[in-house]
Formats: sequence, C-alpha cells, structure tokens
Amino acid sequence: MSVSVAVGAKVEEEGEVSVPAKVISELVDNLPHETLDISSEKEQLKVSASGFASTVLGINASDFPKIPSSAARDRSIIIQKEGFTKSLSQVIFAASLDETRPVLTGVLFIFGKNELSLVATDGFRLSRKILKVGHTGEESRVILPKMVLNELSRAGDSGEEVLFELKDKEKQVVFGLGDTILASRLLEGEYPDFEKIIPKKGTCEILVDKEEMLRAVKLASIFARDGANIVKIKVLKESLKISAESGSSGSQEAKVEARISSLESGELEISFNYRFLEDFLHSVVGDEVKMEFSGPNAPGLFTDTTDSSYLHLIMPVKVQG
Repeated sequence: MSVSVAVGAKVEEEGEVSVPAKVISELVDNLPHETLDISSEKEQLKVSASGFASTVLGINASDFPKIPSSAARDRSIIIQKEGFTKSLSQVIFAASLDETRPVLTGVLFIFGKNELSLVATDGFRLSRKILKVGHTGEESRVILPKMVLNELSRAGDSGEEVLFELKDKEKQVVFGLGDTILASRLLEGEYPDFEKIIPKKGTCEILVDKEEMLRAVKLASIFARDGANIVKIKVLKESLKISAESGSSGSQEAKVEARISSLESGELEISFNYRFLEDFLHSVVGDEVKMEFSGPNAPGLFTDTTDSSYLHLIMPVKVQG
C-alpha cells in the first residue's frame, strides 16, 4: 500500500528528501498551528517556526520506491465518497483474519452495469452491499486488502468523490480522493462462489426492532462469553426468546416482540455466535431488521428493511442436544 498527499505551500525551490515517519509526525503534532519553514540540505530536513528550529536526519530520496502520485480521471470509475465509505463499513467487518486464506482477508469488488457489489466473508458469515456507480464496461472482479479500504474510510474530507483506477498490468488499484492518492496491490486468487449459498427466501420471516434486538443480544453475551459465544434464538408466535448459558456464570433469557410470518409448524430454535449478530446490528442504518430462517442448520439471512441493497448471511452454530 502507498499514499501520496499534496499539501498547499509556497515553494521557493523544488527538492526532495526522505525522513523517518515517526520523527516528523511527532514533531509536527507538537508544534503550534502556524506557518512552518521547511528546507532540505543534502540528506537533512530543517524545520523552523517561531521560537523553534530542528534538523531531522533523513536518507537520499532516490532510495524511496516510486509510487503513484495521481489517478487518471479519464481511466477511472467515479464513485460518490460518502456512499462508498458507508458501504465499506457494512462489509469490511465480515472479512477473515486468517492469513492462510489470503483472498478471504480482502473485499471482493464486482463491477457490473452501473453498479458495484462489495462482498466480504470469513466462511462463517457474509456481507454484500450494492451501490450505484458510473460503470458501463464489461463485468470485472478484483480483490482488495481490507487494510487499504480501512485507510480509505479514514481519509477525512478529501473531496466528495473517489476515483477508482485499475492498473491490470501492475496488478494494482489507485484511488484518488482530492489531494490524496492511495494505491494498493490486488490480492490474487479465486474468490469463493458465494452466490450459490445465499438463500432466495427463508421459511420463517421475522421483523424486529434493531435496538431491542441488540439490547437482548448484549445481555445474552454476558453469559455467552463463557459458553463458546453461543446465543440461542427461539421463534415463538409473536416474539423471540433470546438466551445464553454458562457453566461458570449462570444463564439468562430475554423476550423481544417481533412480527413473525411463514412459520411452517412448531417452534424454531437456532443458535448463532453473538459477536456476529452484534456486528451486523451495528452496521444497520434503519430502525428495523428482517431475519429469515429455514431451519436450525441453514444459514440465517439478515437485512435492513430500509436498505434493499444490503444483505448479510450468518451460519448457525450446531448445538449438541
């Protein structure tokens, strides 16, 4: 990953020098908010302000790797930044931490006609978000490391749009955000065929208040932490019973009102890792979530009722007895 940022300055003479990142960032952080005078001499950087002067030892700039410093607008796909960064936050958390399967540690970008699908999975859960973009070419797929996408989300007020330039030959993508240029290598490999595991519709459909559901899951997590993180959801006629138990701490159950339809017969009980439920509920923008279940061993389908472009899948935990 690389980053290049342009900062406004009155330049009397052009030049370049490389300096230790930690030293220069700590130095500038502790200086007053006023104009700095910066000059380089050989492999030294001189920094001065009112009542302050410093010399930072650096290295020859020619030893610094060549990195992209611009994104070509005519070769880029233009994405609205606000919607893009919000969409990233709805999928990144589902990416894997397991470095033995590198493709799952990234986010899959699928460019279709006038839309971009973002997909992330760790094998136990999956997030997909679709947003509108100005893309009219053929479908293309790339996998990007979540580290660079996290940096994109923290890019601050760097313009209102994001330029996305794919450099096939270099196996690289360049993002342009105003005066900031962020570049990353692609993750190479075959992404799993995630579409075949997404159920079309569950046999049981549940509508529940997001905050009520989140509160019940957090209460259950107090005991679930000592019980393999397992939270049980029992679907009743007009409510959900959410429970957890621990051999060392005790047990708990809470009832949450819900609108339930299409329940075939009898009561359904399904178990999930409480962390996965919390992560999804924190990513929801609306006040209500829809959950669709097809049985205790089938994946649960979770959606935001105010956003049809966002979908989340969680595999249940198989509980003995």
